[in-house]
Parts: sequence; structure tokens; C-alpha cells
Amino acid sequence: MQRQHTSSFIRGAVASWICASLLLALALSVSPHWHELIHSDAKSAKHECAVTLVSSGTLKQSAPAPLVVAPAPALQFCFIPALHPVWVASPFIGARVFEHAPPAGA
Repeated sequence: MQRQHTSSFIRGAVASWICASLLLALALSVSPHWHELIHSDAKSAKHECAVTLVSSGTLKQSAPAPLVVAPAPALQFCFIPALHPVWVASPFIGARVFEHAPPAGA
């Protein structure tokens, strides 16, 4: 009984902490002045935290990093060999024993 009480208390404490941190991030995204009190570099372009993610609307994922180097094109093959049909013998031709039922008298 004590274990269930402790487990539910921990679960409730974690849920309360998550809700409080989300509400704090929402409040700081509304007021940039409060955000600057917590982070001194809040106005810089490279600053990224939960508050900036909430205020920009990209809560699920951050913006992708810009490409530094353009991708090189793949190597193109100019010669394609001609295809020749090859007959392959079936491995089941010698196993025709399995096509018939067992003898009727057995």
C-alpha cells in the first residue's frame, strides 16, 4: 500500500512540474522583458531555448540547420552493359515424387 502511495505521489509531482514549466515557458514567451531577465543573450539570433521555441511556434522541432556545403552530384554511369537472358534449371524438376499422393493401399 505504501509503494502505491509513493508511486502516485511521484507521478503527481512530475506532472505538476511539467505543467508548471510549460506555463512558465508560455508566460516568458509573451513577455520578452522577463525572458531577458532569465537569459542575458535572449535577443541574439542563435539563442534557442524552450521559450523561443514556444514563441516561434516550432514546439515539436527546431528549425533545420542551414546547408554549409552543397551536395555533390552522384557519379553517373555512361555505359550500361547489354543484358543476356540465361536459362536456369529449376531445382524442383527432380523432386516430382512430391507431386503424387501416397499409394492407396498403404
